[in-house]
Amino acid sequence: MNASSRYNRQIILPEIGETGQYKLLKSKVLIIGAGGLGAVILPYLAAAGVGEIGIVDDDVVELSNLQRQVIYKSSSVGKYKVEEAKAMIAALNPDVKVNAIAKKLSGKNAISLFEKYDIVVDATDNLQIKYLINDACLITDKPMVYGSIFRFQGQVSVFNYQNGPTYRCLYPDENSSSVNCTDAGVIGISVGIIGMLQANEVIKMILETGEILSGKILVYNVLNNEQQKYDFEKSDSFVIDRSTFEEKYSQKENRVEEISAEAVLDQIDNEAVLFLDVRNEDELPKITFRNSLQIPLINLENEIEKLDSNQTIYVFCQSAIRSKIAVELLQKMNFKNLKSVEGGALALKPLLEEKVIVRD
Repeated sequence: MNASSRYNRQIILPEIGETGQYKLLKSKVLIIGAGGLGAVILPYLAAAGVGEIGIVDDDVVELSNLQRQVIYKSSSVGKYKVEEAKAMIAALNPDVKVNAIAKKLSGKNAISLFEKYDIVVDATDNLQIKYLINDACLITDKPMVYGSIFRFQGQVSVFNYQNGPTYRCLYPDENSSSVNCTDAGVIGISVGIIGMLQANEVIKMILETGEILSGKILVYNVLNNEQQKYDFEKSDSFVIDRSTFEEKYSQKENRVEEISAEAVLDQIDNEAVLFLDVRNEDELPKITFRNSLQIPLINLENEIEKLDSNQTIYVFCQSAIRSKIAVELLQKMNFKNLKSVEGGALALKPLLEEKVIVRD
């Protein structure tokens, strides 16, 4: 099947044509996050013929993901999202080059990754990572296509486009609290609409057509189908260069101490250690220790009195994303002896089962 047959329906659009299709073929787009938003953005960019797509995500597919992350199948549970996404794209459009990067985005790898691509897409639900993406885009002079979901409402914007306003111009307070979809809840339709709007901004930038959402944020509510666009101005109050970037994020990433799931097994009978589960109560697998307490991350700040700031606390969630946020929150409240459990409940469960078998 030749390219003209595959892309015929968009090539006949006068705004695209053969020239536009060639632009798509030569473009390189990096997607940060292969969850709800990423699962929508990826197939549309691949189907349109974007030549090279990078996918950054260190997470595995969980059963609860399938309600909104529609590119994955039940057989994908337990497998790396980036690998499953790569397989999906290969089946959809084998002409697209896919780089599956099963790593967490960090201050150590962000700049080197971003330099290889033309456009960076934020498909995450982590506030700290959004600031990291923004700052790395500033260093590498890449546009950032932003999307976020809160329950039935979503937002889309494009930052740092042709030296336009950035994420920090709109949200300057890096220390504000934010709830991700795991804690706040989300319906798949919300993710689908916002993800497609993000993909649309990417396509428009590549084709150099239409009005880009630079200096504007679009807010969409799926319950009443209302949408508004708000303007915001560029601010020069935040300045960052490569050296300050590296210093800033090396300090941030060294702030959360981790403990391996294997090392946790040696501590499960230690009464001096509290195991704090920051998942929601209905999440599986169930992990119960002799000295454990469950406080969902969304409630942690309001239930802080349940914890002793002098106690050693090992924090875990499903896959070690929320646990790190919880550790940072507790550190701000002067808790000292904190560790995040690497891999979370998904890493602990098989080790605990093996320990039971050995004991028997």
